[in-house]
Amino acid sequence: MKKTTLLALSLILAVIIAGCGNNGGAKPASGGKSDGETKKIIVGTGNDFTQVAFLDDKGHLTGYDVELVREIDKRLTQYEFEFQTLDFSNILLSLESKKIDLAAHLFEKNPERELKFSFNKEPYAYWRNKIIVAADNNESIQSLDDLKGKKVLIGPTSAQATLLENYNKANNNAIEIVYQQNDANDEVLQITSGRAYATLGADFLLAVTDPQGKLKTVGKPLNEGNILYVFRKDDPESQKLSDAVDQAIKELKADGTIKKLSTEWLGSDFSK
Repeated sequence: MKKTTLLALSLILAVIIAGCGNNGGAKPASGGKSDGETKKIIVGTGNDFTQVAFLDDKGHLTGYDVELVREIDKRLTQYEFEFQTLDFSNILLSLESKKIDLAAHLFEKNPERELKFSFNKEPYAYWRNKIIVAADNNESIQSLDDLKGKKVLIGPTSAQATLLENYNKANNNAIEIVYQQNDANDEVLQITSGRAYATLGADFLLAVTDPQGKLKTVGKPLNEGNILYVFRKDDPESQKLSDAVDQAIKELKADGTIKKLSTEWLGSDFSK
């Protein structure tokens, strides 16, 4: 009888100890996140945009967009962000088809994109799109009118492509648009070799994609853009995520994190 009672007490004590151990183990490590309390967010980006979203010499995904998303993730304990790399032309298509939840690749808001997607409100970078030609090009080029009859290289589905396509709609396809098929950073080779006459791009990215100064910007800005993250439209959960991201960006601006990342990866503070 005593043996039975002693065995029962031993079992009860073991259960209590195990229960205490489990409660302690359920807490995330300092700064970590508990899987039971977080929602996984798939972030779509690229892997060949130098200094923005690319694979370093060790094969690690890094760059301005990538490291900023990681900083946002640290501040949003209710979410767990996971990257999925895609061809640039497939990022927004994947967002629309719900394969990813957030698009991060220096996206600029424009009317065409707003028809299908929503954007967060707080920009994390600003840019001005300009015409880019070879550094030794001495022709007077001030606007898209000066590119009539010339080959202009551009990435498909980009904001710059939309600028050219809208111009051509109003001007009888006056510019010969050449869409990039491979490396998003091959403008230097294409233009200096004469295979294309010009491209369009953000002024602040030229120093990143062309560190040797073989190209230059010309003319006045074609437009100015806010760089934002892209979310699904008319989706309450997506809007909730967007609002949380906005709050995180405000905090990251206030504490100087975005300024630091922009200077490190883009060469200067383009967050204001």
